Amino acid sequence: MFLNKPLVMTGPLYPTRNSDGYRASLSSSPQRRTMSAFETRVSLVLALVSQASSVSQRLLMDLASETAKYAFPRRFESSNLEEALMSVPDLETVKFKVLSRKDQYEIREVEPYFIAETTMPGKNGFDFYGASQSFNVLAEYLFGENTTKERMEMTTPVFTRRNQSDGEKMEMTTPVMTKKLQDQDKWQMSFVMPAKYGANLPSPKDQSVRIKEVPRRLVAVVAFSGFVTDEEVKLRESKLRSALTNDKQFQVKEGAQVEVAQYNPPFTLPFTRRNEVALEVERKRSYQYK
Repeated sequence: MFLNKPLVMTGPLYPTRNSDGYRASLSSSPQRRTMSAFETRVSLVLALVSQASSVSQRLLMDLASETAKYAFPRRFESSNLEEALMSVPDLETVKFKVLSRKDQYEIREVEPYFIAETTMPGKNGFDFYGASQSFNVLAEYLFGENTTKERMEMTTPVFTRRNQSDGEKMEMTTPVMTKKLQDQDKWQMSFVMPAKYGANLPSPKDQSVRIKEVPRRLVAVVAFSGFVTDEEVKLRESKLRSALTNDKQFQVKEGAQVEVAQYNPPFTLPFTRRNEVALEVERKRSYQYK
């Protein structure tokens, strides 16, 4: 396609002399020389190499920027040695304000945010197969499997929670409508959506992905390191519920189900991983009007 019209150069390659011995200007008698097919190919290759080099530099800069988010993590305010060793990637996360801090947990007021959510297969929330399958479904939506092919940035944490079911109740989500499941053994995995989109998130192509807004709420949170298992979650939830019975200001909200937040990618060392178990709480009546 590049050889349909020969590439032409005007003017001699080197200065020439006229019959009187003087140098002739390029503009006085322009000469035309057709570039050979070999020279055309060489020029094309050089142009492609230059373009590829520019693209490679941009990719390397993007890679360095993404790597820095994991190589130079952030840390939460810690209350013990285990928590002091935990770190989280420098990614966008949920915004919250700590209202009170106890030895075993802290109470947070979490600002509203949007999530992309899918139902996990099986009855366990943290088996490798189910977690990987659900994570991949949400990651595909985040990285372009949506109606506008929008590639969004990764956020943290990844939430996993037991389904909250109270029958055939319908709830409106943005921008789709979903139906609550009857089976409380099911678990949901969700990604926090970048705040810049607000409610204007692209619709998922995969119908198993739902977009919904999580309203402002109060939660009691306990952090722990290592890898998350169903047994560990049950133990942490039980201890948190027990500790909250002695809280003079807050109590577990009726019907609250446990929610687990995992902040780190799989390659993170176990003792530096940050995981959180959370329960939604509310102020006790004696403190509601203070």
